[in-house]
Amino acid sequence: MKKWRVGIIGTGGIVGCHKGHYLRDSRIEVVALCDIVEEKAIRYQKECFPNAKVYTDYKELLKDETIDSVDICTPNYLHSIIAVDAFAAGKHVFCEKPDAVNVEEVLKMNEAAEKAGKTLMIMRNNRFLDASVMAKKFIDRGEMGEIYCGRCGWQRRRGIPGKGGWFTTKAQSGGGPLIDLGVHMIDLAIWLMGNPTPVAVSANTYCKFANSDLSDSVNSSFGEKKDEGTFDVEDLAMGMIRFDNGALLQIEFSWASNIKRERRFVELRGTKAGLKWENANVEFFTEMDGQLVDICPPNCHDRMGHENNLKNFYDVVIEGAEPCFKPQQGIDMIKILCAIYESAKTGKEVIL
Repeated sequence: MKKWRVGIIGTGGIVGCHKGHYLRDSRIEVVALCDIVEEKAIRYQKECFPNAKVYTDYKELLKDETIDSVDICTPNYLHSIIAVDAFAAGKHVFCEKPDAVNVEEVLKMNEAAEKAGKTLMIMRNNRFLDASVMAKKFIDRGEMGEIYCGRCGWQRRRGIPGKGGWFTTKAQSGGGPLIDLGVHMIDLAIWLMGNPTPVAVSANTYCKFANSDLSDSVNSSFGEKKDEGTFDVEDLAMGMIRFDNGALLQIEFSWASNIKRERRFVELRGTKAGLKWENANVEFFTEMDGQLVDICPPNCHDRMGHENNLKNFYDVVIEGAEPCFKPQQGIDMIKILCAIYESAKTGKEVIL
């Protein structure tokens, strides 16, 4: 059987989270690697994909008519630009988060996908962790009852990625920890809540640690630091999202904040039970026989969220499976993020 041919565009650090699936999925062959820094692409060619052709211009890669899909792993501002070009070239698209840096660009991506009749999927790796799957099944069985509020966050004490580089340059990243980390936990929370429609946000953002070089997080190694580079994004965002069903979600995301330790979490409150998802483990809080009961499942071992998400994409485009991610969810996400930044700028609630 002919193998599905893939081109990877952007071979920075995040590709390390993708390569495992490509090396294990016998249906797929990575035939092209592209990076503006040729040495990065050559390194992955030598280590993982010896038969892949190396490019420094993604438009040249897209000219290869035998390539079936591309995996976009570039800085944020290029996601939508490359995706639109890929759809025009007849490719399916898997793309790292965030979907795009603003609403106009995310709409362009989705319109291009629809016009081409191709699949667009954005990385939502936390949905595919064991703890998340267990929580979703618990909710879908009706064990939570009505989920009416919650909170989520990814808090780092000190973990600014690529300080001075594209991560901290708004024109290239779209923002700081909100768009970098917020996508993960906001998406997981909303997915678990049943994907209600967001209707309004209210938020503040802060930048208090742009001059700090301290780090206690391995995540600060992401990106490439530039000593005299730009830092024009937030290092902390806090706020609230309201939904059409009356539910409320509190949010907090930081690269740097004086807290005890780094943690990522989703807490949801339901009429029958509550849950806490923290660092890829989940607990449930409910009642049984007139007693308050905590349900603490054994630690979940499968934490290969990126690889499992990629498997879903290839199951969809090769086998015709049901996609976990729907494009409207991506549009709603970028609307939320942009509205949060707007609310922080104006000091007012933003209606979506």
